[in-house]
Parts: sequence; structure tokens; C-alpha cells
Amino acid sequence: MAVCKTCGEEVEELVAVKVGGKTKTMCEDCADRAREEGEVAEASERAVQGMMEYKGRR
Repeated sequence: MAVCKTCGEEVEELVAVKVGGKTKTMCEDCADRAREEGEVAEASERAVQGMMEYKGRR
């Protein structure tokens, strides 16, 4: 059995997910949470850039 590095639980299968530009292996539950957090962070950054009328690239 594999052990998730994020939550420490034993799982049957680990999933590779890019978080902050780095690939991390974690269980499916932690991967879903990481994806959701990434989407929320991206949306909030987009909203702030819209308020500041940011016209550059990221």
C-alpha cells in the first residue's frame, strides 16, 4: 500500500498533481482539494488584476 505524503493515510493508488508549478503525489481526496484551492486562488488573482486594470501577462 502507498502512503499519501499530504495526509499520511494509506491508499491503494497515488495521483500526480501539479501544485504551484511542482508535481506532487497524493491521494485522490488531497488531489481534489489541491485542484480546488488552485482554482480559487487563480480566480481571486484574476479578480484583483481586473480591479487594478492589470494589462500585463502572467
